[in-house]
Amino acid sequence: MAKKPEHRQEITDPTGKLPPRDTDLEEVVLGACMLEKDAYMNVCDILVPDSFYDPVNQKIYQAITTLGFNQRPIDMMTVTEQLRQDGTLEEVGGAVHITELTARVYSAANVEYHARIIAQKYLARRLISYAAAIETKAFDESNDVDDLLQEAEGQLFDISQTQLKREVTQIDPVINLALEQIQTAANNESGLSGLQTGYTELDRMTSGWQSSDLIIIAARPAMGKTAFVLSMAKNMAVDFNIPIAIFTLEMANVQLVKRLISNIADLEGEKIKSGQLSAEEWDRLNSRLRGVYSAPLYLDETPGLSITELRTKARRLVREKDVKMIMIDYLQLMNATGMKLGSREQEVSTISRSLKALAKELNIPIIALSQLNRSTETRDDKRPVLSDLRESGAIEQDADIVCFIHRPEYYTKSGEDAEGNDIRGLAQLIVAKHRSGAVGDVKLRFVSKFAKFENWDQGYNVMQETLQEIPQKLPSKMNSQGSQSLQQDSPSPFNFGPLPGQSAMPDIMPGPGDPGIPF
Repeated sequence: MAKKPEHRQEITDPTGKLPPRDTDLEEVVLGACMLEKDAYMNVCDILVPDSFYDPVNQKIYQAITTLGFNQRPIDMMTVTEQLRQDGTLEEVGGAVHITELTARVYSAANVEYHARIIAQKYLARRLISYAAAIETKAFDESNDVDDLLQEAEGQLFDISQTQLKREVTQIDPVINLALEQIQTAANNESGLSGLQTGYTELDRMTSGWQSSDLIIIAARPAMGKTAFVLSMAKNMAVDFNIPIAIFTLEMANVQLVKRLISNIADLEGEKIKSGQLSAEEWDRLNSRLRGVYSAPLYLDETPGLSITELRTKARRLVREKDVKMIMIDYLQLMNATGMKLGSREQEVSTISRSLKALAKELNIPIIALSQLNRSTETRDDKRPVLSDLRESGAIEQDADIVCFIHRPEYYTKSGEDAEGNDIRGLAQLIVAKHRSGAVGDVKLRFVSKFAKFENWDQGYNVMQETLQEIPQKLPSKMNSQGSQSLQQDSPSPFNFGPLPGQSAMPDIMPGPGDPGIPF
């Protein structure tokens, strides 16, 4: 005759409280699974063996899980046989105890509701266990507090991941939501359904950055990754008043803002650093910065940012500041501290997967910059491809959009491509992956002295505006004939070169072979 099952001994914490549990409800759920053929299918996504507080109930549910995994019938007899094969039948009280479990259940109608109660108590026990462990380590002064915080964040993140499951949705409300978004795009003058970036061709290709998308922007060093996201952040936050958050892991906030000032005021980076500005440049700086004050642009310079820290800060930014998009510079500088991972590749994969989950949770686009490996340097064709993404192929899989920044002039000395076309200032934003749209190249103009990206034809507009200002800047005593003589005999400080349609590029662009500012 089987011995009576040994139930878990009640354990109290230092305050004398018993951990959250309901062993009676656990037995009801087990009995329901063995009586009703569909009961297990209703609870298998909610419960795991560890969800049960009583070790006897854990073993019985493990047997039920094994049967379900092998698509075998689940009833009193099959569970008893599975326990016998597992060698745990006597430990749980034998066939008699299994019979008693089924006798306690009159209906399996509420089994799913009961299972959710058990799952909640299991999560509470996990929180108590983690908190107790952290408390013990916190009393040990040999432990580094920062490392302890990272470990605690990782454990809490692991628990919270179990709460991200969403219920199946019937299609009708989803159709209504899709129609609402289509109507919103139709009513928008720009015709975009997502966030406008200020780059015309890019917006046309993507219809703007879409909610819940993970966008990876990758490039080799010196291609201008940071300059690109800063230019885009300026367009969105300053020009379109879209709340944007930038997490910069590589640069301090002040350095980033100096780069932004150079971009906005069209001042060279060296002048910004040295402060050697002319009176006209000071006036321009003050004038253009007026529109930046109070802009909804939020900066975070936390070094070695972990994914758990990012989730906490991102939630707060969305809730309190109504942030519509997050930018991260850059992905490989993040870490997954507190999680047990075997390699750096696994860590990057976890970070990438977590960023996509965060974008879905907050329903906003997240842009993460990424490094490329050195394989492009060894090829004749320097254009990046998806396999060049550094450290993990999971980045390519998790991302909804993958863009590469490629500046062909960086690899030439003549400033011309193989066909003899002038490529000075040309920057290609290569959309290599687009889960819900087309792929292709977007032509942009990179102004190296200001570390900024513009629409391809925007540089010509700037040049024309400047040319119109030239007569006002020349000495008033010069007549038209004297002005012409000055242009012929003396080098003009406003030498912009040929107008649009002529072969040469304006001098405000980088010269042949100029790699630009290495940002």
